[in-house]
Amino acid sequence: MNAKVLLIEDDAAIATVITAALEDEGYVVHHSDSIAGRNRLLAEHAYAVMLTDVMLVDGDGIKSLGDVKSAAPDMPLIILSAQNTLDTAVRASETKAFEYFPKPFDLDELVRAVGQAVGQNASIDNSPELEGDGMPLVGRSPAMQHVYRMITRVLRNDLTVLVTGESGTGKELVAEAIHQLGARKSGPLVAVNAAAIPGDLIESELFGHEKGAFTGAIGQAIGKFEQANGGTLFLDEIGDMPAEAQTRLLRALQSGRIRRVGGRQEIAVDVRIIAATNRDLGPMIEAGTFREDLFYRLNVVPIELPPLRERTEDVEVLTKHFLAEAAEEGLPRRAITSDAIAALKTRTWRGNVRELRNAVYRLALMARKDQIEAGDLQEIIGDESSNASQAEQLGFGSALHHWLSSNQPQSGALYHTALAAFEKPLFEHALEQTNGNQVRAAQLLGINRNTLRKRLNELSINPDRFAHTF
Repeated sequence: MNAKVLLIEDDAAIATVITAALEDEGYVVHHSDSIAGRNRLLAEHAYAVMLTDVMLVDGDGIKSLGDVKSAAPDMPLIILSAQNTLDTAVRASETKAFEYFPKPFDLDELVRAVGQAVGQNASIDNSPELEGDGMPLVGRSPAMQHVYRMITRVLRNDLTVLVTGESGTGKELVAEAIHQLGARKSGPLVAVNAAAIPGDLIESELFGHEKGAFTGAIGQAIGKFEQANGGTLFLDEIGDMPAEAQTRLLRALQSGRIRRVGGRQEIAVDVRIIAATNRDLGPMIEAGTFREDLFYRLNVVPIELPPLRERTEDVEVLTKHFLAEAAEEGLPRRAITSDAIAALKTRTWRGNVRELRNAVYRLALMARKDQIEAGDLQEIIGDESSNASQAEQLGFGSALHHWLSSNQPQSGALYHTALAAFEKPLFEHALEQTNGNQVRAAQLLGINRNTLRKRLNELSINPDRFAHTF
């Protein structure tokens, strides 16, 4: 194809691998490791696409993109970065970049993105500017980098987002980030927890009611949809919504109009919907307790938050973040030893980031010295086996019995809920062992590949998360 690609990367090993992969596809690659070298090449050649790292030997690759826009205003940009935070992902999005790849990245995916960028004009609508550098989400693990990329992809549109993940993983923070960084940031962010509202009141909570609509309705009340008009409505624990309310919610999402309980007039509302659940909706759909058509209406852009046990590399940055946060809220300012961090990483954190935050706050309050040590953990937050999970300690059968007793699935969903709880870690383990290769994973499991693909989709498991990355 002989299209010219400009690669700005100061890591020689990464540059060599990217160059070889692109040249194998027929591209002509020019490489520089600096902003100065980039500007010289742009003055001498026209390029179909530019790939650039963020931190270069002579400056910030993103901050200096003004020169690039002046020299080649229509050239697509692909941002590469080892600074794997939500802030970096948003900065990349603000450049109108064609794509953003946190390191480590999948080399095949990068080559595909170059092909897509070369094959089309990369003009993008103006991206909202970020005000301030405070990010609601913290973590630099590959799993969180994927979450950041998904967030940046929905900032310039109003697509409905469904956030899934265990309790305590920070689903509400994803909603907060999308709202704060998106085009609706000047509007309200209104949250409603479907699990915290009695079933007979949830429709009034969502849609409001007129005076006299039911016993106790002594006046007109404005519902969450109207309160969120022009902004974002966050529907938390959507899996706990009663069937009748699901029907009215679906109608509101389809029409963009609501009717207050006891009212006759339809009211147009303009809201962005972000929903979240810690439940597996697939088995609930099969059991008839959650509407399939509502699921597809909500699941336009799925974002799955990983449990903390799957991103233990983030424990250190989260712990230090929470210690700083605690100090800002008036608790003693504490440091923490590397041994204490290592001990925190061995814990299973069944309550995920929320449990870790509570533990860190307790350590900040009760530690006897300015520096938290490993010995403080057992004394202040209790002991936990570093070598065995609860399932290993109890035996699988006993652990499953304990899980069922603790989770109390809805009537009619017991079989499917338990099956999903067993299948998801099993399939994830198979994908981990095979680097995300579905053919080999199916062989390892002893099942048909089509069956595996169907269950991965139903369980909201993204096999790309387990693929080998460069």
